[in-house]
Amino acid sequence: TQTQPAPVGTIRAALLLRNNLSQRGSIENAYVQAIQSARDHITLAMAYFIPSRNILNALLDAATRGVTVRLLLQGKIEYRLQHYASQSLYRSLLNAGIRLYEYQPGFMHAKVGVFDGRWATLGSANLDPFSLLVAQEANIVIEDDALCTQLEAKLRQEIETHSQEITATAWGKKSSLH
Repeated sequence: TQTQPAPVGTIRAALLLRNNLSQRGSIENAYVQAIQSARDHITLAMAYFIPSRNILNALLDAATRGVTVRLLLQGKIEYRLQHYASQSLYRSLLNAGIRLYEYQPGFMHAKVGVFDGRWATLGSANLDPFSLLVAQEANIVIEDDALCTQLEAKLRQEIETHSQEITATAWGKKSSLH
């Protein structure tokens, strides 16, 4: 599996496929490598966020070593099981210093990650068991400062204008009511 982008004009890009044959872990491995390599900031936008233990541990480790981690997740309930499974991770993510935002205007089907404004992935794979273990998925990984900076700016705009931040204090009050 090729996870190192190859040159395409001035942009380095690679297509990653996930299937049940020879490419079972290609997308998950690319995420783990990118998270572990991040030195400054990570922004992920996912409709369904129930990451593998490897991805979750890599994100928690990144936050512990001082990397700013922002997760833009779907705020509206589309599928109850996925929504509440994702929310079950909020306390540990918030306790690690990871910033959580829920997208408010409607359903969000983004599947994007930007790392240090230099490396990005986008495609069909959510960070959930279905995408990482069962489904056939395709993501593209890109190394290009200009494109990654633009993508990151768009995600930041969505966070600032269409999302509600979930803070540890607010989540503690909300979760104690249940």
